[in-house]
Amino acid sequence: MKFLVDFMLGRLCKWLRLLGYDVSYFVSDKKSDLIYQSLKEARIILTRDHRLSKKKAIKLVIINSDLLEEQLEQVFSELNIKVDPDEIFTRCLVCNEILQKVEKEKVKDKIPTYVFQTQKEFSYCSNCQKVYWKGTHWDLANQLLKKLKSDKKN
Repeated sequence: MKFLVDFMLGRLCKWLRLLGYDVSYFVSDKKSDLIYQSLKEARIILTRDHRLSKKKAIKLVIINSDLLEEQLEQVFSELNIKVDPDEIFTRCLVCNEILQKVEKEKVKDKIPTYVFQTQKEFSYCSNCQKVYWKGTHWDLANQLLKKLKSDKKN
């Protein structure tokens, strides 16, 4: 499932990428371009713009909340999707490319010394050159997933 998130939902875009979803971030406010891109790339639009709901030819979810957890819950619920734990941190948070595993020695000059000394596994974005490892974002993502799962049970 692929998404196109408008400029009002940058944080949601980043977290969906973190959870492994293919998410394009649309920065323009030109609605016709947003609609065209969603149709051309077969992406579901995630927006806070209620005026877009009048367009019948597009797939979209009007996000109701300002709170990230509620936004994620709404997307998962309305589209009946679940997070695959194996997909977490497989995409670049900056540019959406699929990350590649990389040997520790190859990123030594691109990361802080402490991270090099304490981490074993690294991923690399060949598009924007960003390096990732299982740091605080990994813990935050797992905490958020646990919270979302426990909220569903209640």
